[in-house]
Amino acid sequence: MHAAEIRRLLEDTYRAALEQTRPALLTARHLPGTPPDAVLAVGKAAPGMLSAALDAYPGVPALAIVPPGLTLAARSGLKVVVGGHPVPDEGSVQAGQAALRLAAGLGADRHLLVLISGGGSALMSAPWGVTLAQKQALTEALLASGADIGELNTVRKHLSQVKGGRLAAATSARVTSLLLSDVVGDDPATIASGPTVPDASTFAQALGILDRYSLDAPEARRHLERGAAGEVDETPKARRWEKRTSHQVIGSGRLMTRSASAFLTSRGVRAESLGELTGEAREVAAAVAAKIRQLRSAGGGPQVLLWGGETTVTLGQERGLGGRNQEFALALLLALGEKGAHGLLAGSDGQDGNSGAAGAFISPGSLERARRSGLDAARSLARHDSAPFFAALGDQFVTGPSGTNLNDFAAVWLGEEKDG
Repeated sequence: MHAAEIRRLLEDTYRAALEQTRPALLTARHLPGTPPDAVLAVGKAAPGMLSAALDAYPGVPALAIVPPGLTLAARSGLKVVVGGHPVPDEGSVQAGQAALRLAAGLGADRHLLVLISGGGSALMSAPWGVTLAQKQALTEALLASGADIGELNTVRKHLSQVKGGRLAAATSARVTSLLLSDVVGDDPATIASGPTVPDASTFAQALGILDRYSLDAPEARRHLERGAAGEVDETPKARRWEKRTSHQVIGSGRLMTRSASAFLTSRGVRAESLGELTGEAREVAAAVAAKIRQLRSAGGGPQVLLWGGETTVTLGQERGLGGRNQEFALALLLALGEKGAHGLLAGSDGQDGNSGAAGAFISPGSLERARRSGLDAARSLARHDSAPFFAALGDQFVTGPSGTNLNDFAAVWLGEEKDG
């Protein structure tokens, strides 16, 4: 295949995987047969999930909590609140309060359908023990320190009136939750910080995370210490309300990768999956580069190497523009060296960090083109400034918000490239 054909194949694979895992499609397959009394949808996939529910249950009252840039068509009984992401804002607080009011207003003979997707942790916020500004600062500090999503959510759950099962505990209604997973392992208690799922984490663990990353946050520490001492209630762990709640993960990054593999097979291209990858982006990139060299040495003809997951980026003093996918892509380029590879690394939500892009393409000639343009790939990586690097090469992958969030997508072509 020619270089342009390879790039087109990789992009087509990404788009086909998202098409097969559309939130509305997945939600419609799992809706309860009897209309609920109210619907709450929160997260980056809320518009698609909610549209399927309201098509099935016209006229049912609904609350949608969405990020900026995503809209829903006006419907009778629908209220929309826009929250902040990845750091909560005043809209997030309004969203958290609206969700708690909706839940608390339903009696024991009522049924609440909750549609949850990634991004919900920031979009729906009800700070507890700290102010919004203090919670914002702590969230930013945890993200910059390289804390993974599990660690971040453990802290957030214990500084919230809505996370860690507290939303379900706030109502006596029956609660059914359908979840689209953006976390490795698809733990329902981690997706959007598990507002309707019992929480196994503790105040003491949240304190330990602050210690691990040497974060001060005195107000948060005081609240967490009170919790660890038993002075305030832990997140719900008892099974007293589990009999009236149920939850189901209906889509995930693994499903997206399987869909990508099926698309490639339909095109006559062999696919191999590395599964879900986690860890520091540049370190994981080095391991993937070693795997690529191994597969090339073994031969076997053209194939595409796929993986998903969620890596982290630990920021130092220099903080440029980019995201974990573009950082991974740049680190992979450097690890592969001059031979390089054709690849696409992108977030399924269409947003990679603070870059405005979904991710980036790489190619065997990327490093040489960068040198000719006066770009220093190693320096860009050291400064966590991957977005300007790929933008200068014309290799950023820009899609805008996709309306879903199933974690990250990566595909690398292993095969010969035709000249011309």
